[in-house]
Amino acid sequence: MEKIFDQLNEAQCEAVKQVDGPILILAGAGSGKTKTITSRVAWLIANGIPSSSILTLTFTNKAASEMRQRALSLLDQQIGYPPLLCTFHKFGLLFLKHHMRELGRSNNFVIIDTDDKKRIIRTLETDLPVPMVAAEISRYKNNLISPEEAIQGAQMPNYKKIASLYMRYEAYLTQNNLVDFDDLLALPYKILAQNETLCNEISQRYRYILVDEYQDTNNLQFKLLQKLASTHNNLCVVGDDDQSIYGWRGANINNILDFDKEFPDAKVVKLTKNYRSTSAILKAANELIEHNRNRLGKELESTKEEGKSIEFVHFDDENSEAREIAARIKKLTDSGVDPREIAVLYRINALSRSIEEGLNRAGVPYKMVGGLKFYERAEIKDIIAYLRIITNPHDDFSLKRVINKPKRGLGKATLDKLTDIAYQNDCSMYRVYLDQRERLQESISKKAFGTICTFFDDIADLRNHLEENTYELIDNLEERFGIRNYYGQMPDGQERVLNIDEFYGLYRDFVIQNPEATLEEFLNDITLQSDQDQIDERSISIMSIHASKGLEFEHLFVIGLEEGFFPLVGDGCDIEEERRLGYVAITRAKKELLLSSSSSRYYKGKRAQLQKSRFLAECGVSKGSLKLERTTSFKKGSLVRHKIFGVGRVLEVSKVKREYKLKINFGGTQRDILASFVERI
Repeated sequence: MEKIFDQLNEAQCEAVKQVDGPILILAGAGSGKTKTITSRVAWLIANGIPSSSILTLTFTNKAASEMRQRALSLLDQQIGYPPLLCTFHKFGLLFLKHHMRELGRSNNFVIIDTDDKKRIIRTLETDLPVPMVAAEISRYKNNLISPEEAIQGAQMPNYKKIASLYMRYEAYLTQNNLVDFDDLLALPYKILAQNETLCNEISQRYRYILVDEYQDTNNLQFKLLQKLASTHNNLCVVGDDDQSIYGWRGANINNILDFDKEFPDAKVVKLTKNYRSTSAILKAANELIEHNRNRLGKELESTKEEGKSIEFVHFDDENSEAREIAARIKKLTDSGVDPREIAVLYRINALSRSIEEGLNRAGVPYKMVGGLKFYERAEIKDIIAYLRIITNPHDDFSLKRVINKPKRGLGKATLDKLTDIAYQNDCSMYRVYLDQRERLQESISKKAFGTICTFFDDIADLRNHLEENTYELIDNLEERFGIRNYYGQMPDGQERVLNIDEFYGLYRDFVIQNPEATLEEFLNDITLQSDQDQIDERSISIMSIHASKGLEFEHLFVIGLEEGFFPLVGDGCDIEEERRLGYVAITRAKKELLLSSSSSRYYKGKRAQLQKSRFLAECGVSKGSLKLERTTSFKKGSLVRHKIFGVGRVLEVSKVKREYKLKINFGGTQRDILASFVERI
């Protein structure tokens, strides 16, 4: 017991010891939330709660793995089975493996990724942009809107088309027993919603639920959590409303802001001691975020020294900015600073071009986090498709991807014949090979028939020897299909072969580390990988602020602090979310922070003259172009300045939605002015 609380502060201890009922742990940046969650898991087990009754949900595989190890290390006793600690989507996958039959489907489904999803949509032959259609389908699913409801509710012509495509897309997934990432949450909710007995059973199985990064949950995740906690309400959520930065992809900040309304008996514990950043850095972060109206409110306190002041540098253009920052980074690495402790952040990806060029010229090794993902490269997706077919030869989706890769001389007409016979018999293409071989032989050329039979024979042989030769599978796959040689002959063949070798090494390492694991488990693991799971190289990092979430660096450079770049402004922009992004960026810095802006940038074909970001003034490092006063700045009697009316004195302060309205006396004339239009003197 003492070991669990050995390094916890008072607030963390309070959060850990609150066992029953709903609890919101409001954990500021760098406040030790992971330590608090893992200590809470250990505390539950140490008090006799079966580990099988504990469910902890996170957003990345890396976080889940780290938490599991840290929680178990705090326990003196051995436990037979570790608690389930995984991502939301991994939980959904495990749930569907046991309960997919509730929907009349088998549990040997295949998970498709975003690229697979877009390829399916393209086959539906639409004139609409595929990314837009994919995003709308995702929005439908995350709001639990069925294809029928989407069609019924569609008003505009384009949305009627999208709703129709959604219907056809869903039919394709069901026919081929595929699930996309949204289904990993939507289908479990659907099953729990239609089967109250099963819902109660699952809720009783997981009597203690913990959720990390709760501010990033969307409507569907919230509804799923309601179902899982329906019989006990022992729901512990950990998050920070000031770091809610994913509204654009469906995250609902109201999940955390209204937690005590959804769960009236909820206890709220605030973790405000910061163990990451210096006082100077936190002062700027606190001042910036205090300008947001829609927040629960807390102020971080540093446990570190005052530290070096934040440095602000203004440049003429993006090229001089890139040269100077690259030179500073070069100086740091030459002096012995670990490159992994250095990062450059930007709000929009377009800003990476200049900084990349600057780093290249200075000879500074870097990696871009959030570029083309390893598993999205064509050569890797092809190998994964082969492995999927070996796992399940009835997976027509994967089969169509690689049946002619490498080229086997199978033309479109041949593949159409094979597809048609499968469709007419309501079966897979592999089943056609098994049961309709004579009909297939009559429908296509002798050469094509022989090629298809050889292909399926090779797949069958690999399947038959899979269990006894798991480690050798990759060698056997290469011997049969020559994937490395096929890609090695392409113009960028060397790079592709290196990628293939990397994947093969990953597979072999997985088999060595997990000798009892199946090929299916390997495929599920890599499907659920995220960008940050891959960060482990000795080079500096450049990335968007979104990609930096959860990371920290000794030396941090944040570029592009200009109006229109950071914050983004205009229709559809949420200035409070932009400010939370600024807060996240600042709190990634542990020791030294440099903020920069430029007078002009070459963007979208034009060189634009820019104003400094309002955030620079709001965090106290420079005078900015605009300034929004903090919620606590206005009191009766305060002197303020207005651009037109001049100096006045505040008579009253009132709240209007998210804004503050001030009644101000300007030399005898009283006016009602929104707080964002005046500056405090």
